[in-house]
Amino acid sequence: MTLNEENALERARIGDASAFSEIVTIYQDRIFAKVFSILRNRQDAEEITQDTFVRAQRGLPAFRGTASFTTWLYQIATNLARNRYWYWRRRRRDVSLSLDSPIGEDGDMTLVDVLPDEELTPVDLTINKEFVDRVAECMGQLKKAHREILVMRNVKSMAYEDIAEELGLSIGTVKSRIARAREALRSIMGEEFS
Repeated sequence: MTLNEENALERARIGDASAFSEIVTIYQDRIFAKVFSILRNRQDAEEITQDTFVRAQRGLPAFRGTASFTTWLYQIATNLARNRYWYWRRRRRDVSLSLDSPIGEDGDMTLVDVLPDEELTPVDLTINKEFVDRVAECMGQLKKAHREILVMRNVKSMAYEDIAEELGLSIGTVKSRIARAREALRSIMGEEFS
């Protein structure tokens, strides 16, 4: 750990948010690489990377320094990634078939030919509408900054770089704020939607 990293860590431990943003910027690529090597899924790796920094920020006051900060951070990331991996593995997410793969001995038929068109039932539509309404209601309860950044990322599908440019922030800060905003939304929505 360099002197600048140690300085940022000490400032972050006493609550300096800009110092923690520096830490995110320093470590995010390394944490993402580690998580991606476990999950092999970019979207999951991005989410776990964000969650790692959210957990680290929450746990920073209790960080005793018995291990190096880097080791501690990697351990958080590895644990979260492994939990995600085993969660999806138990649900057989890692097994996939191409819909265009031939089935049968003659190879003339594919899965697309035998699977029914998936239309939503009235019950499915009602559940989806209730969920969307609940998300909209909870988004209204978020702080303005959290609501704004989630709309930019999840509704407008803006890239991190574009959000950073529009808000005048670093990409690391944008990712950190999105993670905190998602955590706040999960908290408002309650456990049944986590």
